[in-house]
Amino acid sequence: MSSIHVAKPDLSEANVRLGSAAMGVQQGAGLVGIIGLVASAVIGFGGMFGTTPTFLMKSWTQNYMFVLAISLGALFFVFIQHLTRAGWSTTVRRPAELIAANLKWAWVGLIPFAALWLSGGGHVEGGDGAHSHWGPGVLFPWADLEALKAHHPAEYDIVAAKSAYLNSTFFWIRAIIYVTFWGVVSTWFLRTSIAQDATGDIRLTEKMQKWSGPVAIGFGLTVTFAAFDWIMSLSPAWFSTMFGVYFFCGCCTCGFSVLIISVLRLQSVGRLKQVVNREHYQDMGKLLFAFGMIFWAYIGFSQYMLIWYANIPEETGWFLGRQIGGWGTLSFVLLFGHFVVPFVALISKWTKRLSWYLLAAAIWMLFFGWFDLYWLIMPEVPADAMTAKTYMEVVEAHADASTHIFNPLNYTMLAGVGGIYLWMTIRRMRASTLLALRDPRLHEGLAFENQ
Repeated sequence: MSSIHVAKPDLSEANVRLGSAAMGVQQGAGLVGIIGLVASAVIGFGGMFGTTPTFLMKSWTQNYMFVLAISLGALFFVFIQHLTRAGWSTTVRRPAELIAANLKWAWVGLIPFAALWLSGGGHVEGGDGAHSHWGPGVLFPWADLEALKAHHPAEYDIVAAKSAYLNSTFFWIRAIIYVTFWGVVSTWFLRTSIAQDATGDIRLTEKMQKWSGPVAIGFGLTVTFAAFDWIMSLSPAWFSTMFGVYFFCGCCTCGFSVLIISVLRLQSVGRLKQVVNREHYQDMGKLLFAFGMIFWAYIGFSQYMLIWYANIPEETGWFLGRQIGGWGTLSFVLLFGHFVVPFVALISKWTKRLSWYLLAAAIWMLFFGWFDLYWLIMPEVPADAMTAKTYMEVVEAHADASTHIFNPLNYTMLAGVGGIYLWMTIRRMRASTLLALRDPRLHEGLAFENQ
């Protein structure tokens, strides 16, 4: 329930345009991004710190999926507000539209994937996943079936049976569909919303509401299959019909966290004053709590429980790879960091209404969104996971399995991809108004109050 109270919002240019306020942060982010990418290339191609081509490509994939998840989460926020005809969110929807519009450049993240295909075929030297030269098999085992048959014969028949779906031509057709859909939809929502600032035409709101339903369907399909293609197929013998929903939860975690951080930072530099208040932060905190913690834990547990209960080797091997050696510790860190600790910290409504506290919580959740993707992408399924007689045989054989969590490449790549993404986001924010000034429901957002 909500009630209406008298408000005197400041809708002046100085309050709804970023201007030069974040120029220094933008330039600094761009510089960090360039340095991070150069350092990552030096470390990766130079084989420093034991970095293999597979680890380099997985690091790129993880951080690309991280910034992609941020924008996908923001896009979900945008169209779900239109779909539900929400009024409270009109004051914070424009920052979400600007963050989501970065999807226009999602295709750029596929260039390193394309480079693998152009570099020729790779072959596996050993069961640890190391490759002798570049090729699509460096990252996607299904793209080099000969190497898979030679070094992972237990998986070969399963993967070969999926070749109608897991083949290079169909993989790239799907990838083009995903990034095209995201780029077109996110750009359309932003441009339509900005156009309404100029005309005040209520029909534009009705148009966005009308198309939010079909967009929701397309969003669900593209996010699900992108998760299958770019993350799940890294271990092609494994499959889970719940994996797409799990990745969607990660998108909500990252997207809602960045939205909260962005709005708080905008207010810290004197923008959106008397426009966004504690009521809006409480509701954004609710969304982060519901999707980023509760739903994430529910889907994660359901996926694990069903696979554990069935006890089928080609399914359990994926989780087994995340329980051996140091990965067991990281799994517990993920459980407590992504769910247990933030659940306790944000369950109260008052914690969501404290700006500094909510900022800390959003940063915490954003980090664990990145950490979750590391846990999804980096581990290798043990070659003996499907042939060993007992679980303990695999655990003992791989007791020294390293997570490489402290490899500098993880953090130079994060700095590189994250820095460029932040530069793009601030640049976009500086070029547009930060508020949907003539949205017909803006008065509801300005007067919103939780009861």
